[in-house]
Amino acid sequence: MESYSCGPDYPILEITLGQALDRTAERFPHQDAVVARRQGIRLTYSQLREGAVKVARGLWGLGLRPGDRIGAWASNCVEWLLLQHATARIGTVLINVNPAYRSHELAFVLRKSHMKALFLHEADARSNYLEILNQARAGLECPLEHVVLLGTDSWHGMLEKGVDPPSLSLSANDAVNIQYTSGTTGSPKGVLLTHRNLVNNGWVMGWTLKLGERDRICVPVPLYHCFGCVLGSICATVYGAALVLPSPQFEPLATLEAVEAERCTVIYGVPTMFIAELDHPEFRRFDLSSLRTGIMAGAPCPIEVMKRVVNVMGCREMTIGYGQTESSPVITGSLTDDSLELRVSTVGRALPNTEVKIAGPGLGETVEVGEQGELCTRGYLVMKGYDEEPEATARAIDSEGWLHTGDLATMRPDGYFRITGRAKEMIIRGGENIYPREIEEFLYTHPKIADVYVVGLPDARLGEAVLAAVRLKAGETATEDSIRDFCKGRIAHFKIPQYISFVDSFPMTVTGKIQKYRIREREIQARGLEAAAAIKTA
Repeated sequence: MESYSCGPDYPILEITLGQALDRTAERFPHQDAVVARRQGIRLTYSQLREGAVKVARGLWGLGLRPGDRIGAWASNCVEWLLLQHATARIGTVLINVNPAYRSHELAFVLRKSHMKALFLHEADARSNYLEILNQARAGLECPLEHVVLLGTDSWHGMLEKGVDPPSLSLSANDAVNIQYTSGTTGSPKGVLLTHRNLVNNGWVMGWTLKLGERDRICVPVPLYHCFGCVLGSICATVYGAALVLPSPQFEPLATLEAVEAERCTVIYGVPTMFIAELDHPEFRRFDLSSLRTGIMAGAPCPIEVMKRVVNVMGCREMTIGYGQTESSPVITGSLTDDSLELRVSTVGRALPNTEVKIAGPGLGETVEVGEQGELCTRGYLVMKGYDEEPEATARAIDSEGWLHTGDLATMRPDGYFRITGRAKEMIIRGGENIYPREIEEFLYTHPKIADVYVVGLPDARLGEAVLAAVRLKAGETATEDSIRDFCKGRIAHFKIPQYISFVDSFPMTVTGKIQKYRIREREIQARGLEAAAAIKTA
């Protein structure tokens, strides 16, 4: 029996995100669409559509046209959602910009994406975004024409000067979103996602959760990731459920308060978020009895954490999802009525309208059930490609339309999958995907570093932490803190190495290839991380 599975066959939704919102606003005009607790804003679906139309008029008034790129660089807020829906209505492409980006990363995205407008808050408790933007733009050639500060006169002025766009002929196959995911070459790649990709993945995830218009989804995960903007925003839009934003950035207490106050039936999170909620000193005082289901994803899910969410938090139908940005994002998932054993020991099975196979090395022939290989997927969910990178796209999507995930997996006889490793070197730290090569290439710009290799080390709370093994140039000296200081303000905080090891040489094969697994093994032993390495995940 071959390791191949295809999820249930349902009609594909051939509609745009704008049409999805219109349909839901007509069906449930007075239902809550968005509750942004920190902003004190509550919108019905009718109001959400009105707001999206108003922002779309504002974008058109700025001179933005179909195909233009627009960046949203902000933590969770109502304006982010309005931009998501507004850009989709006029054929522009929304670029999700991570608020953790610093000048080095922002400059790359500004140049690579060709964005014409960027929407941001001037500053928050974590960052001065305007200052970072000015640093990134210094000496940079890019077509950025408009910088709009959310919640200020520039935002309100844009809305007041709005112009009605003409009737537009938009297709479900048009690109609507670009999300940057780092690559093994060191440079992030822009994943082009279409209306068809995102609307259908939102529908699929609602199907797994048995979602309806009376559900209320607590979304503490960031909107700038697929988890938030697809499984959260678009999933809610397709089904008419309420989207509850507890706080701009994740706060465990705010999340618990939101579940109780809004009687949320669904909760999302990466494992570290659930750990923080369960371990919060005030956890026991909250009434979480409204919770029915949710999704734990974005990082390998520790089995014991899943059991605590089910048994202690009382979210008995909690599910697990697996995927990546290039697949819109979810490929496999568990169902609400799956046994706890399936939900804690696998990443579920192929979801509707999704093909999954386990391919062997070389020619990529499908392996037998139980054999390890690379997980590949095909269907509506596969990205349009990497923006302006045809060669990288061809490496990721083969001639038969299979997306090669780079993850190693096995399929059980019952069609459920287990992730067994990563063919790529990606590190997953608290739900953030980190590619070692990107950090290595940045650290090579340090004047004292001759050679550097980055690996992930096990971490009981975050899943993995970043280690940089550094060989200094002859005669140079440096401290761990000086290396970290070099990184601060220039790369995102989650990419800054938690561990730094100064070495004279690196373990190599006889042919001179670096053996990163030996660096990892050595550091685990030297740092006493064996217990963290032994934690079982689904």
